[in-house]
Formats: sequence, C-alpha cells, structure tokens
Amino acid sequence: MRILIIKTSSLGDVIHTLPAITDAQQHYPDLEVDWVVEEAFAEIPTWHPAVKQVIPIALRRWRKQIWQTLSTGIWHNFILKLQQQKYDKIIDAQGLLKSAFITYKAQGIRCGFDFKSAREGLAALVYQQSYNIPKNQHAVTRLRQLFAAALDYTPPKDQPNYGIIQHFQAISPKSKIIFLHGTTWQSKHWPYEYWVKLAHKMIEHGFEIAVPWGNVQEYKRAQKLAAINSNIHIIAKSTLYNIAKELTQAKAVIGVDTGLAHLAAALNIPSVTLYGATAPSLTGTYGLKQIHLQTDFACAPCFNKKCTYRGATSVSPSCYQTLPPEKVIENINRVIIK
Repeated sequence: MRILIIKTSSLGDVIHTLPAITDAQQHYPDLEVDWVVEEAFAEIPTWHPAVKQVIPIALRRWRKQIWQTLSTGIWHNFILKLQQQKYDKIIDAQGLLKSAFITYKAQGIRCGFDFKSAREGLAALVYQQSYNIPKNQHAVTRLRQLFAAALDYTPPKDQPNYGIIQHFQAISPKSKIIFLHGTTWQSKHWPYEYWVKLAHKMIEHGFEIAVPWGNVQEYKRAQKLAAINSNIHIIAKSTLYNIAKELTQAKAVIGVDTGLAHLAAALNIPSVTLYGATAPSLTGTYGLKQIHLQTDFACAPCFNKKCTYRGATSVSPSCYQTLPPEKVIENINRVIIK
C-alpha cells in the first residue's frame, strides 16, 4: 500500500502526525508513505521508516512571491511531482482549504475530516471519503483515528509511538537542561527575569543550561542568558536533526509552547512546558514524562498572539505572574529526580 499525506505545517502539527503513521505501518508492514510538507520541516518525515518520499512545498514563501512562483514554473513543477505517483489513499491530515486544494491535485482516493470535524469545514467537499473525528480530543488522538478510519483498522488506544527515536543514537543523558525560550507569539513568552532566576536555581543544583535560538531576537535573549554564568551555553543554529540530537542529550527540557517542545516529547525527553495564552488539552506536548503547567489567570488562556491585559501586573505577559520559577522548579524535580 502506498499513501500520500498532506500535512504541511506547523512543526508541532507535523510531529503530531507521526504516531498515526506508526499505527498504520503496524497494520500494513509494507506501507509506503509520501508526504507533502513545508520545506522548513522536510527533515522530520524522513526520520520515520515508513516515509519513502518527501515532497517539499513552500506555501509560506510562495504566497509572498505569487507572480514569480507562477511565471517561473515553480508551482507547475510542484504539481508535476505531486502527480507522478497514483496513491491507494491520499490523507489530508490538516483539514484546511489550502491542504484540500493540494489533495485535489494529487492522484488517488481523497480522504479527510468531514464537514463538522475539519478545521475549515468546506475542505471536506474535496474528499471522496470523509470521516467524523470528534474535535474535543488531542490532535495526536484525532490523527490516529483519522488514519485508522481511512485505512480500515481499529484505532489503537495505547501510548503513541512517534517512530523516530531509533533514528538517533541512544545517548545517556548528561547533567544538562535545555531552555526552549523561543516562540512566535509575544503572549507565549515566559518573562526573561523568570528565565534568569530559573537558570541560577538549576546551576545551584549542579546542572548546565543550554539554549537554542532560531532568529535574531532569540539569539539576543540567548546571549543575555549566556552572559550570566559560564554554565549557560548557546546551541549553535543548525538543522532540526542536530537540534534533535541536542535534545536527546538533555536530562530534561523546560520550555514554552513551541515546536521544539513537541520534538522533545516525540523523543521521550522529560519536559515541563509552560502555557499562558494557549492550553495543552488539544495541542499540548504529548508523550512520556510530560508535565504541563497552565497559568491561573482571569483571561487565560486567551489564544491571542499579543497580551491585551491592561490591569496592574508585575510581569509581561501578565498571566505568567501565576507561573513563577518556583513552581517550575517544583515540577521539574518530578521528572528528573527518581
């Protein structure tokens, strides 16, 4: 059996799809998977043994250069590559109009969420087979159920297996804790002064701290943290594969709601993840030794990209005053001290 998956972004969404592939491969040992994914995340599907071909797409970039994309034949070449293979099933694991359009262009039986369960209901009009997958479940569970329905097997209820750990050499965790401080939403950033206090406490307990970065703003924050103490190191900007290797060497990860936190969960790295403007129930990190800390604030979770609270507050974003470093320290002990 050969299937095509349409799941282009984001980093967390791509990772959430992996357990469903593992399930499918257990039922169909000869399964071959092709995957349409945003170019920035194209590494990740290659780590799963069932994935045979990755078809990169650059919708985020192409939308900014529509005329160039069309006039130079970039879009035409993408469609040609998409249509080279006829698939037994095409699974739109995203449920958006843009992903449905890509699904429509591929060759094979088109499958996806039905009108009530797709993120954008009209996407279901494209599918030849659609399925009602209740929304009030975690994304990993929903995707496992969607694949089971599309490929005709009973959805497993066991702990999800992301299927990528074997891609990385087993390394005994060092006395290193990684701080995942970077995120795209201003409202999801844990206050800098909290990171400083947490770093001091972790160093007092004998740990080294490592901080990755992905853009200029994150690099400046990483530099400020590294200047505090010689036991705080900056992880060089690199590929997702190399970042994943860094994660596998960590004793634990402490982070905000960001894509790399989902990668850590997929690698079974003990983690404490902090949620302010967002909530973990439907899209939080999912795996072994994962602790979610949610702020306890009147307007949280607000799901706004910027904090709009205008009352008196000691930190920004305001909701994080209910999630101080002391609470994080208390909980990190639960996953690293056994």
